[in-house]
Amino acid sequence: MGINTDKNSYTLLFAIGMVIIVGTLLAAIDSSLRERIDTNKILEKQQNILYAIGINDNEGSSVRFISKDQAPIEFDKYVVNQIYIQGGKIIEDEEAYLIEVKKEKTLAKDASYNRRLPLFIAEKDDKKYYVAPIRGKGLWNSIWGYVSMDEDMIIQGAYFDHQAETPGLGANINQRFFMDDFIGENLLDSNGNFKGITVSKKNLDPRNEIKDDNEVDAIAGATITGDGVSAMIKSDLGLYVPYFKQLKQN
Repeated sequence: MGINTDKNSYTLLFAIGMVIIVGTLLAAIDSSLRERIDTNKILEKQQNILYAIGINDNEGSSVRFISKDQAPIEFDKYVVNQIYIQGGKIIEDEEAYLIEVKKEKTLAKDASYNRRLPLFIAEKDDKKYYVAPIRGKGLWNSIWGYVSMDEDMIIQGAYFDHQAETPGLGANINQRFFMDDFIGENLLDSNGNFKGITVSKKNLDPRNEIKDDNEVDAIAGATITGDGVSAMIKSDLGLYVPYFKQLKQN
């Protein structure tokens, strides 16, 4: 006797069976790809950190990272120490690059939690660089970056990126004409107090030759994204001020 495929019970059992089969296949695919995805995320972080200290394959006005094959080698070569700061304590951690800034900011909404602040210390051409990850909100979604500083909190390099900013406008925060403007900018004011950098459409220095005004020129038509960059620099990098003060005292 054949199976009666017209019965509701058959349709239900068939649907349940298909859900189980598809779910099992998707779980298997996710499991097989997760390791590769996690590895790519680590390599991308290493590329970003290296970019911020000037280790890249830029040509002309183009942004080009070193290859993912080279990233771990160059990272080990230039990044001499990884730390995170938590509750005023400095903890060495060779896997500090695995700390998720987004997760730490979420946890820090609980006043009882001391956020971990990763910092990557690099050496290049007999000079030390201190690279901090930052994260904020643009017009449509998340924006983030890596900012390299010297011991005086003068920016030595930066890389910014976004999740969904407007093409040709806010999305241009990851273009060299914008990122390179930050090089040489002082995060402190003339009195040595932390001020950050403001992305300003009223900036009177379009060539960005003045480096002690705590401003860079805004991207036309991207005011909200620029405000987001300003805000994440001020909120996130400001948390590292005690570390740099202590650094100057030693």
